[in-house]
Amino acid sequence: MPPSIVPHVRSILAEQEDGPSSLLAVMEEVQSRYRYLPRDVLILVSERLDIPLSQVYSVATFYNAFSLKPQGRHKLQVCTGTACHVRGAMQVLDRLTTQLGIQAGQTSTDQEYTLETVNCLGACALGPIVVADGEYSGQMAATGVDRLLKRIKHKA
Repeated sequence: MPPSIVPHVRSILAEQEDGPSSLLAVMEEVQSRYRYLPRDVLILVSERLDIPLSQVYSVATFYNAFSLKPQGRHKLQVCTGTACHVRGAMQVLDRLTTQLGIQAGQTSTDQEYTLETVNCLGACALGPIVVADGEYSGQMAATGVDRLLKRIKHKA
């Protein structure tokens, strides 16, 4: 863990009450700032909140909002559920992997992009769907990927 994280995590912990009720709030704050939960941070949180490390890991791995691996500044999720799949989700995914130079489940070496697949986003009528930084783009086609990536870069 980079040394600069320790003081920040300690300040987050100092603002919270001791005990299990603070666990989610602390983890959300760390995740939002660093885009993942470093192992050393989870150990520190476990010790400070007096929660078994196994329980901290259980929470960290249960919720999709948390990651144990560094994530990119921009997160792209491609729905590969049945409705999206039959409407061309795999072509969209192929175009994203080509353009970003990473496979699903990976983060680019510059830490700009994380590409994931999800089984269902619950908006089947709009499939195929790509969620980029929380924004849904429905009826996506491989040709629309370039526009989507351009739009993401312009926001940055």
